[in-house]
Amino acid sequence: MRGRAWLGAALVLGAQLRVWLAAAVEVHTAKEVVAVNGTNQRLKCTFSSSSPVSQQLSVSWNFQPEDLSAHEPVFYYLKEPYEPPSGRFKDRVTWDGNIERHDVSIIVWNLKPSDNGTFTCQVTNWPDVYGTIGEVRLRVVQKVSFSEIHFLAVAIGSASALMIIVVTAVIICRQRRRKARDRRQEAADAERKEKESLKMGEEKEHIPLED
Repeated sequence: MRGRAWLGAALVLGAQLRVWLAAAVEVHTAKEVVAVNGTNQRLKCTFSSSSPVSQQLSVSWNFQPEDLSAHEPVFYYLKEPYEPPSGRFKDRVTWDGNIERHDVSIIVWNLKPSDNGTFTCQVTNWPDVYGTIGEVRLRVVQKVSFSEIHFLAVAIGSASALMIIVVTAVIICRQRRRKARDRRQEAADAERKEKESLKMGEEKEHIPLED
């Protein structure tokens, strides 16, 4: 009897596990995003679910700094968006999603180097309460200075000018070679025609005259 009971329990657990896996929410995010210091960045997050969007759908955005310290809440959605009341992202995060389109993206404003780290996006859509957690690694880089832009522009301009000179030189060389080949061909044709003319004249001189 115990063996049958264990078998029945295993079958029930297996069936329940298949239901959980089939009902899992899949979350999709960009793996890495690079943004310039002081700008705003949209962190895209979408999801797919085997169930229709329910009134109990919730979205949780969290952040873990590069130093791997504790996670910090960033944003929460349940029927309506809730911005963080405190912390580094207070007044710096806004909702930019559309639940009906399965889009739960947010915008982070005025990025700082301290925002370097990993953002996580988790969605639950009852009865799909299990699933993957999307991750976005954000890298905030410094603004490019004017001198760097000037140097880059000069480098690109110099490379373009050099390329134009090389292409022009190649075209001129090909044209000169073609003209030289044409002149040699013309000279050879003229020489051949002259030889043929001389040969025909000699043949006429050797033809005996009839009485």
